[in-house]
Amino acid sequence: MEQIEIKPSSTAADFGSGSGYFALELAKRVGEKGKVYAVDVLPTALESVRSLAKMRGFLNVETRWANLEKTSTLDSESCDFILISNLFFQVSPPHWPAIIREAVRVLRPEGQVLIIDWKKESPLGPPKDQRVSEEKVKSIATGPLKLIKKLDISESHWGLLFKK
Repeated sequence: MEQIEIKPSSTAADFGSGSGYFALELAKRVGEKGKVYAVDVLPTALESVRSLAKMRGFLNVETRWANLEKTSTLDSESCDFILISNLFFQVSPPHWPAIIREAVRVLRPEGQVLIIDWKKESPLGPPKDQRVSEEKVKSIATGPLKLIKKLDISESHWGLLFKK
């Protein structure tokens, strides 16, 4: 998170938020005047996000149930920043472009998308045949989005920052 700039009072979305680790990190960065949407298909994950946000005093986090292969339920051009982390291995490859299209729809002009996922060579993580490569994400996202930079995430993850 230190490698990206998120302005206070921004609106951000965490696509595939899971238990909310990144949603809460985003909530810190956007501050009280900002907003974070934690979007996930699992109601139990969203309940976890709600509980953690409440326990830690983040009133700027809103959870949304959604199947991201279809919609995020967010308004068009409503977000300044979208995070998509460790999501693609959970979705069948034909649906990857739909998730990128949804991120583009939700982003404001000049908004940014950070995509983080598992490196193919990492011994950790999901089965290797379920992982998406950086090159595949670049090929899907380039066009509606412009690659800004590659981020050094970890030994097990790659990260790509795009701009609308």
